[in-house]
Amino acid sequence: MRQQLLQLRQAMKKENIDYYYVPTADFHESEYVGEHFQARAYISGFTGSAGYILVTKTEAILWTDGRYFIQAEKELENSGFQLYKMGLSSTPTIDEYLQQHIKPNEVLGFDARVVNVKTAQRIKDICDSHYADLIDCDLISQIWKNRPPLSQHQAFFLSEKYTGESVISKIAKVKDKIRENNCEAMIISSLDEVNYIFNIRGNDISYTPHVLSFAIISLENTKLFINQNKLDETITKELAIAGVEIYDYEEIYIHANELDCQVLCDFNTLNYRLFMSVHTAVVNVVSPIILMKAVKNETQIENMKLAQYKDGIIMAKLMYFIKTNANKIAMSELIIEEKIKELASQQENCFDLSFNTICGFKDHGAIIHYSATPETNYEINGNGLLLVDSGRQYLEGTTDITRTYGIGEVSEIEKEHYTAVLRGLINLSMAKFQYGVRGTNLDILARMPIWELGLDYRTGTGHGIGFVSGVHEAPNGIRWRIVPERNDSCVLEAGMFTTNEPGIYIDYKYGIRLENVLLTVPFTSNEYGHFMQFETVTYSPFDIDLIIVDKLTSIERKWLNDYHKEVYNKLQGALTEDERMFLRQYTREI
Repeated sequence: MRQQLLQLRQAMKKENIDYYYVPTADFHESEYVGEHFQARAYISGFTGSAGYILVTKTEAILWTDGRYFIQAEKELENSGFQLYKMGLSSTPTIDEYLQQHIKPNEVLGFDARVVNVKTAQRIKDICDSHYADLIDCDLISQIWKNRPPLSQHQAFFLSEKYTGESVISKIAKVKDKIRENNCEAMIISSLDEVNYIFNIRGNDISYTPHVLSFAIISLENTKLFINQNKLDETITKELAIAGVEIYDYEEIYIHANELDCQVLCDFNTLNYRLFMSVHTAVVNVVSPIILMKAVKNETQIENMKLAQYKDGIIMAKLMYFIKTNANKIAMSELIIEEKIKELASQQENCFDLSFNTICGFKDHGAIIHYSATPETNYEINGNGLLLVDSGRQYLEGTTDITRTYGIGEVSEIEKEHYTAVLRGLINLSMAKFQYGVRGTNLDILARMPIWELGLDYRTGTGHGIGFVSGVHEAPNGIRWRIVPERNDSCVLEAGMFTTNEPGIYIDYKYGIRLENVLLTVPFTSNEYGHFMQFETVTYSPFDIDLIIVDKLTSIERKWLNDYHKEVYNKLQGALTEDERMFLRQYTREI
């Protein structure tokens, strides 16, 4: 049993707490969090990006989703934690667990700064119905003696050359939304929204270029709450031009308490302590800023395309390195990761990865969000499939791409599965659809070739991508299963970037995923309405060694040949002669 779990139980006993809830969150409900906020990983030992724990006097439970089932089983071994697999009919939700177990006069505690209002109110209702108490108590800081401090990294300003819109313009749009909701102010707590509005970026979260900050925009003034030591002269000058008042990060709670007007908030991202600090009328709506930033303007679109082009160069060089050197030189999962970093460093304006590279050989590829360590690192030799999922942060945009490569001799069943995944990607890429369609309507296009084999994958098919922001961005997404807590089933609007990433994962054997980025664009308009389609903006060859050509329809084959022709034409000028010859071979017509 983990020592951290024993220490938490001791702290619970001292504070007379019967249940303690620890989510994966910072003060802003970020998907990925900085080192200071990795409390769930500290207590449980599970390092995946999603999940939450509930600790009682006798039980310790971790809930996580299908991306992490295999990883969690390994990391929780001998930890004292039970794994509850989310999404399975046999798995109770945390609400159902509390309904069944909590008793009158018992106490449930959490740090209200890392729990959003929606979740906190739901838990509070359960406690109230059982005559139990809910308290705001930060036990983690009591037991985490060497807890990393809040990040002190510098922020930087992203100019209109990249963003295509000024801070003044964005603030004006937010004020319009405040008026539309009959409010006079809005508290903005989501980091991607604050960073978007003020055209600032930072390095407070690994791979996600956000700076810790809050904002309150009212009809009279605009306030930004941030560690002022992080701001350089450019930022302070640009914000002053936009009339932004700057306050220290922690002062948000004081200013929220002083609001005396009707306030617009989003309970999905507003933390519960901040909500409790507001003593005036609050209007809860899904933040209008989510859609504002999801629909990219023309400047952002052109920049994002440039970022994907740069990624294509990296991936072409990487594929050349892997396929020409496999079983000839020493190669491992970690060596591939370092090669990706080396290639990325050669691209202008590339300043970070957009997530920790997933490089899984053989059975490691079946771990959907696998991350190699010195202890788990596989040598890449012999025969098998190598899955590489990576992405980068450029000043021009954020990227995400996955390819699966054959190493040595690959079995027919592996080729059959690869071909099915490729067919799913192609089918979704070719979609034409009425305006008003959501990702839930299109998911079947990607899954059908896989479902025909009696297989499936425990993830969505696609997610939105931020602009120099989080690699996962609401509200656009593609999945068939309705997940209430995920805000990713909106109408697909022109200007949205969404990934297309079907896969097949055979536990303990191999994994296959292929991923391109799609841009939603207009198709045509007529008496039946407006129609939309996708433009593929990722440029990287698929491993044709793995394709069973006879299983492709003529339409699918044409799409693939046309795509590969475009890939070659776009990338060949940025490659060496050997790389160019290799690319021509792997983009030839089939």
